[in-house]
Amino acid sequence: MSISNQKMGLCRQGFGEGLKEVAQKNDQIVGLCCDLTISTKMDIFKSAFPDRFIEVGVAEQNMIGIASGLAMEGKVPFCASYAVFAPGRCWDQIRVSVAYQNLNVKIIGAHAGLSVGPDGATHQALEDIASLRAIPNLTIIVPCDYYETKKATIKMAEYSGPVYLRIPREETPIITAENDIFEIGKANIIYQSKIENKIVIIGAGPILFEALEAGKALEKSHSLGVTIINSHTIKPLDEKTILEHIEGKKLVVVCEEHQKTGGLFSAVSELLSQRKPSKILPIGVDDSFGESGKPEELMVKYRLTKTQIYRKIISNI
Repeated sequence: MSISNQKMGLCRQGFGEGLKEVAQKNDQIVGLCCDLTISTKMDIFKSAFPDRFIEVGVAEQNMIGIASGLAMEGKVPFCASYAVFAPGRCWDQIRVSVAYQNLNVKIIGAHAGLSVGPDGATHQALEDIASLRAIPNLTIIVPCDYYETKKATIKMAEYSGPVYLRIPREETPIITAENDIFEIGKANIIYQSKIENKIVIIGAGPILFEALEAGKALEKSHSLGVTIINSHTIKPLDEKTILEHIEGKKLVVVCEEHQKTGGLFSAVSELLSQRKPSKILPIGVDDSFGESGKPEELMVKYRLTKTQIYRKIISNI
């Protein structure tokens, strides 16, 4: 499977279409945005339900405050901005106004990770998961492709409580199917070798495509069986699935387009250190800001591509 013939899709398109679909069934859903309706694909909802949309302007803190009030009145507010701005500029409001009161507010952090490319470090959210994981009551979802984002958006609307959805800007490979089951808090096994599995790769987000390609290469070149877990919900972590599939494995690999600190690697490490001490290899950004460049160039620079994942695993077996 090469990227040249791989089917692609926009996660944010999945968000916009999913929100419109579920809003047709639930008239309590409202949309809020910070002058980024087209970029976040909130414009799909705005066009369909203009009387249920609020353009807040460049004021993320106000957006969360308004959403909190709407949630208190029984609405289901979806708040969209770039991940560097939400949660980046409104962490206090998310913590106190939303999570502390356990309000039914949904926050969409778009353009996350390195996918904004030339916009550079100021717009590359690589710390957002870490900043939110410690906040009680808050669920964190990182879908891997268009289909999963659409399904996650629909499930979020049905789910009671605060949720953060993290999505990239660029088109990404579609590695799930339209009819795959998505359940908040339940990880999916997206690949399992037929030969004896010696490695478990746990990932979230579009980097799972790179992990999938690396896993297949390991199987082919070194006869190393691989299980790949799509841990799309980072909080709450699906501890049961992870613990079941690391049993008897030589290496656990965690892949994410995020700082190694505070994200999925930290969540998995916390679990395994208490329940099943294991050798763990992190694949992520190593305590560094991003920089300007094409997304594919940045993935190479920060050693997140399938080839680099493959080589890191080989050197750690």
